[in-house]
Amino acid sequence: MSRLIDLAIGAALLTGAVSHGYLYIHGYQHIPAIGPGFLALASGSATLAVLIALGGPWWLRVLAFVASLGALVAFGLSRTVGVLGFVERGWQPIPHAALSVVAEAVVVVLCVAALVPRVAGGSRS
Repeated sequence: MSRLIDLAIGAALLTGAVSHGYLYIHGYQHIPAIGPGFLALASGSATLAVLIALGGPWWLRVLAFVASLGALVAFGLSRTVGVLGFVERGWQPIPHAALSVVAEAVVVVLCVAALVPRVAGGSRS
């Protein structure tokens, strides 16, 4: 079961990475501070996707959890108070806003599912 969860985490991370990479290439690269953030998230998520899908160490799932949760928080802030002066409205740009939110939420849930047994079992390896 953990192998299936790892593959699903990898797929969800890759989905978010492709979406953020697309947005970076198609205009977000020109937004100061935000553009580089999209590029870093896309690169980091793609790297984590491959490493987790290949069965990398447990702490990669912690990194994936933190990155995806951070992306969700940034999304929420960008729709409310803004992030470094950057504000979007609703689910724009379509379909990437919704696609990214779903992908990041799936990563968060699956990482919790992968890590809870480890914490509950007290494993230190």
